[in-house]
Amino acid sequence: MTEYGNPTKITFVYSNPTDPDAFEAAYADQLALARKLPGVIRLQTSKVWPKQDGSPTPAYRLLDLYFADYAAASAAAAEAGPLVKATVEHATGGVVIAFAEVLEDALAG
Repeated sequence: MTEYGNPTKITFVYSNPTDPDAFEAAYADQLALARKLPGVIRLQTSKVWPKQDGSPTPAYRLLDLYFADYAAASAAAAEAGPLVKATVEHATGGVVIAFAEVLEDALAG
């Protein structure tokens, strides 16, 4: 059962851009906009490793924004217009944005 009080993250899954250099040049500005969102308690950015055979990767970059709960993530989303605009403009390969309930966050071991 979903608990809206559980930690929540908003994940951006960026597909392979048509111009990776242009995407990278604009990405720092997107991160700056993400950091300004209210309630962000953790920001994680990652880049998908290239495939050894040189074929296209299933995604290019990931951006995870963590919030205390669904309400905090929703409040941030209401303020995310500039971030979404910049994302759509520069994610020339496409982007998927998803809200997710964090069910477990633990270190292995």
